[in-house]
Amino acid sequence: MNTVIPSARDRIDGTLDLLVTGLTCLSDTGRFEEPNLDGSAGDYISFDSWEWPQGVGMFGLVQLWRAKGHDAELGQLIGDWYHRALARGLPGLNINTTAPMLGLALYWDKTRDPVLHAALEAWAEALMTRAGRTGFEAFQHDVSDKLNEGELWDDTLYMVGLFLAAYGQVSGRRELVDEAERQFLAHAHFLADRKSGLWFHGWTFAGRHNFAEALWARGNAWITAGFVDLFELAELTPAVRHHLAALLTEQVEALLPVQAASGMWHTLLNETDSYPETSATAGIAYGLLKGARLGLGDARWRAAGLRALEAVIGAVDTDGVVTGVSYGTRMGHDLQHYRDIPIQPTAYGQSLAILALVEGRLHLHEETIQ
Repeated sequence: MNTVIPSARDRIDGTLDLLVTGLTCLSDTGRFEEPNLDGSAGDYISFDSWEWPQGVGMFGLVQLWRAKGHDAELGQLIGDWYHRALARGLPGLNINTTAPMLGLALYWDKTRDPVLHAALEAWAEALMTRAGRTGFEAFQHDVSDKLNEGELWDDTLYMVGLFLAAYGQVSGRRELVDEAERQFLAHAHFLADRKSGLWFHGWTFAGRHNFAEALWARGNAWITAGFVDLFELAELTPAVRHHLAALLTEQVEALLPVQAASGMWHTLLNETDSYPETSATAGIAYGLLKGARLGLGDARWRAAGLRALEAVIGAVDTDGVVTGVSYGTRMGHDLQHYRDIPIQPTAYGQSLAILALVEGRLHLHEETIQ
């Protein structure tokens, strides 16, 4: 009897189905106790929670929905998630609770649901007028359980910058796209490491330093993935686009030599004794593959992205859960902090893998991934 070997495309499609199942089945087991500033219990695991991991998760689902030609079943899943959240009432505004608005902006662009539009308008207005800011008018990285006074984080660009760009574009509000441009430029000024080309995790205006000067993998993944999405989601000022594309090239030139033989990147990019980390690998893979497709990079980007994609697929277990994902990572004051972050299945791990596979599918020839 002959064994039927699935094609690379079939393998990716099957893995995508598993990843959606793994994402929607996530639930909080009580492993982490992280109360919010308002006294409510923080839930960064469960699929139905409105927080940044789920926000990244919903963006992945929306991008998969768009790639599938607005598949009705997936669209229903997305619409139901947002309407349930609105019926419960949204949490207070901060950087991380803005993350689900990115997927909502793109979903609304297709559905034009007036209830969703009202939520988007109210959130965008509050963000522009009430969110905390630092020097350079950059958004302060305030989150549900802490006000990070005077701090800039890589994460902010993905959680807030992309929403402003996407919603500004689809709603015709150019001032939101302009604000997104300002945020990317301001954060780049303080977080891009001029020596290596990689990005530091954070910056503090209080001490005027980059904390542990950690070249943290997922923080860099937010940049690699975030830049290529920014270029696709909004029409940028040509000079800004050119400048950001040059920064992306600098970063990728530094990322390629530190990719491990396995296809992964270590959680501290320049520290091989730190563990390989799957969510960062998926985000970087996505950025490299999409960047190559958009003409931002050469064949090396695609080759490294496909190696990383293979590693990510190998990290998905039989239940569709992405393994090897580091839990939410606060700002580290020493490098050991990053080595000690526990491994935990999360919505962002699922979603970054979904994004990588959706993009990888566009690059496949049958012989690419065996």
